Amino acid sequence: MAKSLFIAPTTMNSGLTSVCLGLLRALERVGVSVGFYKPFHQSVHHGESIHNDGKDTSVEFVRARSNLEPPEPINLKQAQHLINRGKSDQLMETIVGEYQKVARDFDVVVIEGLVPDRSEAYIARLNVEVARNLGSEVILVSTPEDSDAEALDEELDFSARLFAAPSDPDVIAVILNKVGEPEQSGLSLQRSSTPTTGMADYRKECKVFSENRFRLLAEIPWQPELLAPRVSDIARELDIQVLNEGQMQSRRVQNVSVCARTIRNMTETLRPGTLLVTPGDREDIVVTTAVAALNGVPLAGLMLTGGLMPDSRVIELCRRALDTGLPVLGSVNNTYETAHMLANLSAAIPVDDPDRIEKAMEMVATRIDTDWLQNHLKVQRQSRLSPPAFRHHLSERARAANKRIVLPEGSEPRTIQAAIICHQRGLARCVLIGEASEIRNVAVSHGLTLPEDMEIIDPAEVRSAYVAPMVELRKHKGLAPDMAEAMLEDNVVLGTMMVAQDEADGLVSGAIHTTANTVRPALQLIKTHEHARVVSSVFFMLLPDQVVVYGDCAINPDPNAEELADIAIQSAESAEAFGIEPVVAMISYSTGESGTGQDVDKVREATRIARERRPDLLIDGPLQYDAAAIESVAKSKAPDSEVAGKATVFVFPDLNTGNTTYKAVQRSANVVSIGPMLQGLRKPVNDLSRGALVEDIVFTIALTAVQAQQVAAVKSK
Repeated sequence: MAKSLFIAPTTMNSGLTSVCLGLLRALERVGVSVGFYKPFHQSVHHGESIHNDGKDTSVEFVRARSNLEPPEPINLKQAQHLINRGKSDQLMETIVGEYQKVARDFDVVVIEGLVPDRSEAYIARLNVEVARNLGSEVILVSTPEDSDAEALDEELDFSARLFAAPSDPDVIAVILNKVGEPEQSGLSLQRSSTPTTGMADYRKECKVFSENRFRLLAEIPWQPELLAPRVSDIARELDIQVLNEGQMQSRRVQNVSVCARTIRNMTETLRPGTLLVTPGDREDIVVTTAVAALNGVPLAGLMLTGGLMPDSRVIELCRRALDTGLPVLGSVNNTYETAHMLANLSAAIPVDDPDRIEKAMEMVATRIDTDWLQNHLKVQRQSRLSPPAFRHHLSERARAANKRIVLPEGSEPRTIQAAIICHQRGLARCVLIGEASEIRNVAVSHGLTLPEDMEIIDPAEVRSAYVAPMVELRKHKGLAPDMAEAMLEDNVVLGTMMVAQDEADGLVSGAIHTTANTVRPALQLIKTHEHARVVSSVFFMLLPDQVVVYGDCAINPDPNAEELADIAIQSAESAEAFGIEPVVAMISYSTGESGTGQDVDKVREATRIARERRPDLLIDGPLQYDAAAIESVAKSKAPDSEVAGKATVFVFPDLNTGNTTYKAVQRSANVVSIGPMLQGLRKPVNDLSRGALVEDIVFTIALTAVQAQQVAAVKSK
């Protein structure tokens, strides 16, 4: 029987959805088999129906961010109608039935309760009824705002007493959300970007925690960036005209500035993430905004009010600024009315904004006391590694490794942001290669703050030190000093030399370079380690319910049997290094002895060689993909195989098959893939997609750090 946790908010603006999804993520991350159920659909924010087309935000996010398929919640008005007609029992029967559909497949179910509404007194009792009928334990979610410890004690005590009848469920824990939130935290002109100071130490000062009445499961700090809507969200919710779309789908509004001043008095407002609101006939402000955009300041956008437009000649003068991606909106309302509308935007996260909900989930998940919760629930870890568990495991391993990773594309904005995140999370000691002033200017223009101890290396100052070592490494190819010096003008080559000379533990590149630009210097200067016959690659495919490994999908066009066996062993070792139990399937168009031909014979021979070299590994082939991946197919096609239906490592016979399969799965099933991760080099070098997101770069850096630790461990043996 599954155990259930009913999440009950104590106030309207508690951030309930983010907390529930973050708790789900935290439990997944430590390997708990966890499901999600939301009994009722409740529209709390006026903008929800506009953004989400009537869909339930929580359910849509769960479906999009996991393999879970929670049932459709009952509309709260429909539930109220049943209660008013005396059919509460029928309502609860439906709720219990839907819950049991979820509970039969999981060890724990997270249940999202209703947000309290003072005008609807029945809501609080409905939460109690649902929790009791589902046999749930209750976790309260509270937003302290400016409460002192005594006031918070009273609020939590009152909320807990609602569940205090003998037959009602127990309140076991509390999550405090948005701790330190300033009094004005929306998109108002008075919005503060810093948390409230002098806050109470709730853990020590609240009696409900100090006397162990409830467990303080998490204190989640207020983060203004989690409230930042995209410009497109504002246009949609306020139903206003889009004059220039630009990058309105990605630029976020961190603050609003109403501008009616002279140019010299408004320069301080021209900051990244600022939405400038001005009458449409203030052409001086329009031109000043354009100048800031051309100087690389990523303003959120420009809002022209009063139904006014600048002269067409002014618009033409600003054309290049618009081409930088600056969104421009037009409001028929005057400036005061427009500012008021912006201050009252919905705080709900739209279902088509995965980046924002992902940040919110991570903010919660990383602060949940999962050790206490897992011990309290007494549930075991899953044998399969889920995507959240993989990312958590990867981050923990990277932190423990503490490796120095060089980033040759040091002035590239995504790379700078990824380096800052890695520094903050302790994932690696990143080294940015590039001119320090340029890197700092790029950081400032994108609203980023470089840590004081972030290492930056100016290539012009160190290049000469690598000429002689490079000549030595390539002397068998007749490399002359002048040629080496010319090649070292490429920062990727320079960074690779740092790794080759043991001055850095690994390298990550590719945000603005091709795969060949990244891989070729590594093959020439770092070379393969003594146990590898080839350099190959793997992708970590984050399927909805588990992480699997695909190899080789990026490097070797047509490996022979010996090389394919080596790729299989390397891929198994890579899987094991990242917490995935290696069960290796050698993929072909034929399963077992059913097929013949040169291609299938190669796979059969590679399987024999790999088993001979590593008898401790579970390896089988040839297997068709469906026989390797799906248990029901495996029973009919390969009933005697220990691998079929259970494979976690898929080794493809050639690059054509591997690359096509990985891209088909990635795009058709909307699967996140991390890689390619190169394997077989003496020290790790990894390539990025040129369309890589910041988080992709962060995880690739973490992955490289773990690889470097693995290399160091092998050397020490």
